[in-house]
Amino acid sequence: MPVIGALPVVKAVPAIAFIALTLTLAACNKSEEGARPSGEPVAAVAAPAGTSWSQTIAETPDGYYLMGNPSAKVKLVEFGSYTCSHCKDFAAEASEEIRKIVDTGKMSFEFRPYLRDPIDLSSALLARCGGKDIFYPLSEQFFANQSAMFEKVQGNDAAFKAVEQMAPAQRPGAIAQIAGLIEFAQQRGISADQAKQCLADTGAATRLAKGVEAANSQYNISGTPTFVLNGVVVENTATWATLQPKLKEAGL
Repeated sequence: MPVIGALPVVKAVPAIAFIALTLTLAACNKSEEGARPSGEPVAAVAAPAGTSWSQTIAETPDGYYLMGNPSAKVKLVEFGSYTCSHCKDFAAEASEEIRKIVDTGKMSFEFRPYLRDPIDLSSALLARCGGKDIFYPLSEQFFANQSAMFEKVQGNDAAFKAVEQMAPAQRPGAIAQIAGLIEFAQQRGISADQAKQCLADTGAATRLAKGVEAANSQYNISGTPTFVLNGVVVENTATWATLQPKLKEAGL
């Protein structure tokens, strides 16, 4: 298995070709100086009776999952990689804090998988497999499992070489099996058959890869995580400690 974090971020990968990538992993890194969004204080908006905004998940026209008030004044998007250590750290630090803000109705949140490598593709397909209501909890659990997953894949060069000889549609499932992701998803309510079906969904894989192309084109993604606040990239901000002040400047 190649050394993780040794190469530059994947840029504008052709959609179908992404499914056939070798297992060279891209870097995830961001420095700590950001843009300065500004705005008047945003008023809270109550969720519909009997609900909370952080449990309100809707699929967007682009096929992502938006958490919270769809009409929120502040819209935060994270482009993150399931194999990125900085993204894992951000999920651990910020997930509960983001939910608290989303529950005010002032801000919505989207996590958009940024595919840097084939393990990302397998993870993203499985994270979506249970539908919108468990996408966020499952994504957070994938991040929490990142180190254990890497332990499984280290030293499996022969298995990954065999994957390269498979048809593209078979590769995400084979990679997920090597990385222990199918078993991990099973323990969280996704059956083995359901997982295998999702992993073999070339249409979903193509849409995810095209999302990476679109993000690169629109936002010039240079590392993960990358945050977009009300349509503007918050430059060089990778941690909750550096993002939180930007949210306050946006009126939260």
